[in-house]
Amino acid sequence: MSETKSVFAAYSANTHLFGGNGPYVEEMYENYLANPGSVPDNWREYFDALQHVPAVDGSNAKDIPHLPVINAFAERAKQGGTKVVMASADAEMGRKRTAVQQLIAAYRNVGQRWADLDPLKRTERPNIPELEPSFYGFTDADQETVFDTSNTFFGKDRMSLRELLNALRETYCGTIGAEYMYTTDMAQKRWWQQKLESIRSKASFSPEKKKHILDRLTAAEGLERYLHTKYVGQKRFSLEGGESFIASMDELIQRAGEQGVQEIVIGMAHRGRLNVLVNTLGKMPKDLFAEFDHTAPEDLPAGDVKYHQGFSSDVSTPGGPVHLSLAFNPSHLEIVNPVVEGSVRARMDRRGDPKGSQVLPVLVHGDSAFGGQGVNQETLCLAQTRGYTTGGTVHIIINNQIGFTTSDPRDMRSTVFCTDIVKMVEAPVLHVNGDDPEAVVLATQLALEYRMTFRQDVVIDITCFRKLGHNEQDTPALTQPLMYKKIGAHPGTRKLYADKLAAQGLGESLGDDMVKAYRAAMDAGKHTVDPVISNFKNKYAVDWSPFLGKKWTDAGDTAIPLAEWKRLAEKITTIPESVNPHQLVKKVYDDRAAMGRGEINVDWGMGEHMAFASLVASGYPVRLSGEDCGRGTFTHRHAVIHDQKREKWDEGTYVPLQHVADNQAPFVVIDSILSEEAVLAYEYGYASNDPNTLVIWEAQFGDFANGAQVVIDQFIASGEVKWGRVNGITLMLPHGYEGQGPEHSSARVERFMQLAADTNMQIVQPTTASQIFHVLRRQMVRDLRKPLVIFTPKSLLRNKDATSPVSEFTKGSFQTVIPETKDIKADKVKRVIACSGKVYYDLVKKREEKGTDDVAIIRVEQLYPFPHKAFAAEIKKYAKATELVWCQDEPQNQGAWFFIQHNIHENMLDGQKLGYAGRAASASPAVGYSHLHQDQQKALLDAAFGKLKGFVLTK
Repeated sequence: MSETKSVFAAYSANTHLFGGNGPYVEEMYENYLANPGSVPDNWREYFDALQHVPAVDGSNAKDIPHLPVINAFAERAKQGGTKVVMASADAEMGRKRTAVQQLIAAYRNVGQRWADLDPLKRTERPNIPELEPSFYGFTDADQETVFDTSNTFFGKDRMSLRELLNALRETYCGTIGAEYMYTTDMAQKRWWQQKLESIRSKASFSPEKKKHILDRLTAAEGLERYLHTKYVGQKRFSLEGGESFIASMDELIQRAGEQGVQEIVIGMAHRGRLNVLVNTLGKMPKDLFAEFDHTAPEDLPAGDVKYHQGFSSDVSTPGGPVHLSLAFNPSHLEIVNPVVEGSVRARMDRRGDPKGSQVLPVLVHGDSAFGGQGVNQETLCLAQTRGYTTGGTVHIIINNQIGFTTSDPRDMRSTVFCTDIVKMVEAPVLHVNGDDPEAVVLATQLALEYRMTFRQDVVIDITCFRKLGHNEQDTPALTQPLMYKKIGAHPGTRKLYADKLAAQGLGESLGDDMVKAYRAAMDAGKHTVDPVISNFKNKYAVDWSPFLGKKWTDAGDTAIPLAEWKRLAEKITTIPESVNPHQLVKKVYDDRAAMGRGEINVDWGMGEHMAFASLVASGYPVRLSGEDCGRGTFTHRHAVIHDQKREKWDEGTYVPLQHVADNQAPFVVIDSILSEEAVLAYEYGYASNDPNTLVIWEAQFGDFANGAQVVIDQFIASGEVKWGRVNGITLMLPHGYEGQGPEHSSARVERFMQLAADTNMQIVQPTTASQIFHVLRRQMVRDLRKPLVIFTPKSLLRNKDATSPVSEFTKGSFQTVIPETKDIKADKVKRVIACSGKVYYDLVKKREEKGTDDVAIIRVEQLYPFPHKAFAAEIKKYAKATELVWCQDEPQNQGAWFFIQHNIHENMLDGQKLGYAGRAASASPAVGYSHLHQDQQKALLDAAFGKLKGFVLTK
């Protein structure tokens, strides 16, 4: 019998369905309809196929079990007939009415636990008594009893118990399992009930729509099989087993465009990424093949593997062109998610789209990583906060039921579903069987509509499988023999759906014809997405060309005229009479006003503020975020003034920097959630899409940046050399050894120095108010866009020696090296001490105590790129100096010493000796004992002026 023969004809010709086997098969089918997992696998497959055959009336109505109906009438006959029970005051009837409502609530709450979600049919249906009518005291005799169902959306105000139960099971226990009842907003609950119950969670698509879904499945499977045969054994992280995901993405993009979305930013890991590049974004297959063949251009210093690459394109939708961006990302799972959110927020701000009507974030997750990676919890925490919301994210989980080699539920997680983490933000979840592509597409439609209606996160959990191993060189049967026996016998989602459409009369050769057409497109290397729009110009696109090919030595005019200084200073120090600041804050602003008039020197906080004010006045937006950064960890900033007499918790704040000029650029300061990793990644994402905004992330203490080390390593330090992505994010990391212990002293200078290469970032440690002013302005007024890492001070914030006169702001620029400031005779200098940061002021004080005039102290304010020219000029001033000492607060194995000594040595004069003065090597960044800290500090200062000891390098 040929495969193209009608399914119905094949089944009718099978004689084991008739004769003495009839009752046995009937009973088995009854059991299947009640619980598909209760029958043997071979019978389940048989009965599953029957569901694709249209009913005798030509409809797609599902069979229902007959036995409960028969039993119900038998029980009625025993009890005296089958009369309809009308409403009455009878207590028992009242109890049953209540029980019916409890039954409805049970299916809405936990019906998804009985849903048919697993394509491999490995999952046993759990015992959930509250989903059984008997749990509420119902018997077969109650099946035809009619109850009030007006609080449902099944289309009837009154239904028999049997009808209701069938409706509930069709809606909540089919191939879509919905979770939404934990939402506290009643309007959202009722929205889901109306959407799901009115259609019994079943799609009703036209023949053309069904053919399009099959086309997308064919594309998804076709690409993987083409690559599998053409590039045998090469890693690609195949999507096979999860092909419905491509149909979901297609539907999401087309529907979003129809609803007014103009940009979609996608973040995803490696599983299925190549498929998305070709079959969703429209990357030319021949370009992908060139990457496999190693004939693609390799014009980056480092580059990256093909399944980490990003891409962008413009596609046509019913609502107009939609720009698609797939974010570049590393192998560190889920870390790209907050980067995507930040990129989306930048696009929203540029468009003036505060609700996210025009820009949509889509995050694609793996099931194990979604619950296992903590960055997801941090990112979800950002979802509805003022500074970070993106109007709701559509999350899609490619749930292949295995994490690398872990598939045992006892090991995978401690929750029922991998999605349970989203309950913290009340995001609804649609679990869906990947072998039912129509259900996947329907779930996608509902998820998008929910997001656009309520501006909340929503999750589509596509339960599927991973046909091959973790990668194409893996042998998964080593650890999952049972799972991979099931997978080996699975015909594939495309084949199942093609057979279903053939059974519905849509063409017996339809599936094969599509396979041949796709193979031909692959052989020709042509587009597989129709239509991809070429040469489309979006007016909101960013032109990065002015920022490419620049050098760190390029000049930038960072000084501002005195008149402008005074005007800005007056603006940012004037507090309206209606605002009543705290007396301490009022004192800060009164002092700043005096600084603006030049009556006293400018401190660090005022230097910062004037940098921000001058930038926003010139059209550069400023975005500053971090924990407690409105006030500043060390109460030096006070960018937000809180009215002490306010009567409402959400009113009574005043931000002077938002009132600099009528047409100024925005100044945004955000007290972030208590997160480093997600917030820094978010700000990196924001800066990656907006080179014209000064984007700053400030750590509460510099030490805490290690909680975001993945972001620093994989994006900030290496994003440009791997992916060619230019980024001007600024990190402000409080750093300084002042006896506050191991976790509140060091911003880990050494880690950033270790990452510094290929002119990939700028690392500075300013020591005066004018220096922070100039370096912040330099970051924007120059066209160079490189990450800027600033080690900011703590005690220097209020140290009068670190203040600057107004003249240093109206003239000059950022000094990469600050020369000796004391008037000493250069020809008498025997030793030059080079240092960076707060220790400079300790050294000056020590020199004064010693009364020494033969030691010069110079400050290296920019540690990377090392300012060779400026440093060499200072060394040459002291031609008779025989010794050069690098002095630092940090232990010898930390700080800049090991990374800067070769730069110092390169610029030394012949015969000069280089020594080290600082703390001894230590496993901890700093000591916790106050007296020990003081002893160490005294010792390092003594060493800076004493005889060279230990490691000495001679030029």
